[in-house]
Amino acid sequence: MQSLWSGWAVIGEQRRFYFPGDTGYCEREFEVLGKKLGPFDLAAIPIGCYAPRWFMKSQHINPAEAVKIHKKIGARKSIGVHWGTYEMGSNEAYMEPAQLLQEEVLRAGLSAVDFSTLAHGETWCEEDSELLETKNSGDSSSS
Repeated sequence: MQSLWSGWAVIGEQRRFYFPGDTGYCEREFEVLGKKLGPFDLAAIPIGCYAPRWFMKSQHINPAEAVKIHKKIGARKSIGVHWGTYEMGSNEAYMEPAQLLQEEVLRAGLSAVDFSTLAHGETWCEEDSELLETKNSGDSSSS
């Protein structure tokens, strides 16, 4: 078998991670994947290099499709990747993927704790997410 692209899941005893790689959106396949291997604790889901759609839709997802994947695979936390680093030959504006992701996350009833992007050079660890969840719930005892 020969393939040009691939995604992968890392399944540990206590944690699950998913990276879809370069992919188009296929609702059925992501639903099956979520049922078979999910739910995932963390996913790194691409959000850029999607325009023009007529050309890119079979190989790159857009932010709205990224949010659908997040939900289909049962990800607890997703980070948007594959955007804003360098010109990839796509037609969307440089920062558009991150901006559209924020809009799509809210439209889906999610929050930045659920699905967000990182700034260039920024790091994230699970403890950061737990602190953010505590802050957002109004409990300031851990501050």
